[in-house]
Amino acid sequence: MKLDILAFGVHPDDVELGCSGTLMAAIADGKKVGIIDLTRGELGTRGTVETRKAEAARAAEIMGVTIRENLDMPDGFFQNDELNQRKVITAIRKYQPDIILANAPEDRHPDHGRSAKLVADAAFLAGLRKIETSVNGVNQAIWRSSYVFHYIQDRFIQPSFVIDITDYMDRKIESVLAYSTQFFNPDSQNQEPQTYISSPQFLETVKARALMLGKRIGVGYAEGYITEKIIGLKGFDAIIKEKT
Repeated sequence: MKLDILAFGVHPDDVELGCSGTLMAAIADGKKVGIIDLTRGELGTRGTVETRKAEAARAAEIMGVTIRENLDMPDGFFQNDELNQRKVITAIRKYQPDIILANAPEDRHPDHGRSAKLVADAAFLAGLRKIETSVNGVNQAIWRSSYVFHYIQDRFIQPSFVIDITDYMDRKIESVLAYSTQFFNPDSQNQEPQTYISSPQFLETVKARALMLGKRIGVGYAEGYITEKIIGLKGFDAIIKEKT
């Protein structure tokens, strides 16, 4: 199954927080979109592997993605080594995405930056024919995606570009709140310890970030991305907004 966009997140809920609005906009535009979670988030203070698996499935349903898989790397302790690179290479070759989205290259959680480098390295290596991978005994064809973009997460990083998600902001928050064990929910009876992301203020910062980035391009809400590769345009019409 070929995908147009494959979004990687090191923990279940990273994609929802960082780029779910973009994914839903792409799906509405007819694109095939998938998500790969690297770990099961088993070191999280709240919830369990089982609850987060169910929450991730619910969030995927809300977003409408075609596939969601988990590579079962060890949360907190995975390394950017050959074993894990091959896991990501296999996923990239399996779905042949034109665009890969990955965690922020530097962030509050050390897993984010480490996974960003892992995915970027694997995306390059997936295009080398002398690296052989297989699925069910069948050798995979090489694949080189056109772009690897990193979504902005907790810490602010000046974006290379932003994408309008105004029409999908409410569903973005709905996908985040699918993780009822992780984030603030006034109707929840969750008695687990409070964390950095479980306060009501944290969700407000998610909305505020999208609002701030949207304001910079004259729309309601936006998500920001970082790229090391220059993006080409066929003409100015691709960036000039329609007059209202």
